[in-house]
Amino acid sequence: MVSGYEGLPGGVALSHLSVYDWPAADGVCGGTPHMHLTCSEAYVVTGGRGAVQTLTASGYEVTPLAPGTVAWFTPGTIHRLVNEDELRITVLMQNNGLPEAGDAVLTLPAEYLTDPETYAAATRIPVDVPEEERERAARARRDLALEGYRALREASGPEPLAAFHRAAAALVRPRLAQWRARWERGARAAAAATGEQLHRLERGDVSHLADAGVWAERPSESGKFGMCGRLDVYKGD
Repeated sequence: MVSGYEGLPGGVALSHLSVYDWPAADGVCGGTPHMHLTCSEAYVVTGGRGAVQTLTASGYEVTPLAPGTVAWFTPGTIHRLVNEDELRITVLMQNNGLPEAGDAVLTLPAEYLTDPETYAAATRIPVDVPEEERERAARARRDLALEGYRALREASGPEPLAAFHRAAAALVRPRLAQWRARWERGARAAAAATGEQLHRLERGDVSHLADAGVWAERPSESGKFGMCGRLDVYKGD
């Protein structure tokens, strides 16, 4: 394959999501509000019913989600999935590899955003423990993020949201070199492969068509406790 890229089309990441049905303090069932810094995200709703609450510099919105709905948003969008009736979604993430490498910051209260170590301690879900303990950790993380989310929604003026943006950027700064390397061998390589194929076709060179291949895989992890719900994850690279 041109440039050696064999990941999912377009350098995307894919997962199947069953949104949490855990009730929160406000009576709403759903996931953990968070924001991506470099990756757009798309929802393809495959079952159930719900909504996504979003908060940006333009304000607060609610987008209903039902089977057949495709909704997407760009980096900087704080989002919270709401589960009204067994909401199930296929999630497409830009820049395969970056979301998995931490391209998301939860809306924790400001005191948990001061440094990477403090943030990690508040958001980590233990691995080698019974499922009940992992669920408790995921719920506690969700509820803590909702505290900061409510504060951002109720704040007056643009500064609180801008302050969260600055804190989020500072938290991920130590990872940026790693992210760039992942992007270069993922989404950038996928785009470069298309450019090279166009150049070849312009010259009448069809040799890359003889390198066609087929791939298939099962989920690399099933039932993972994610930010918004239980995830079936595909490695895709």
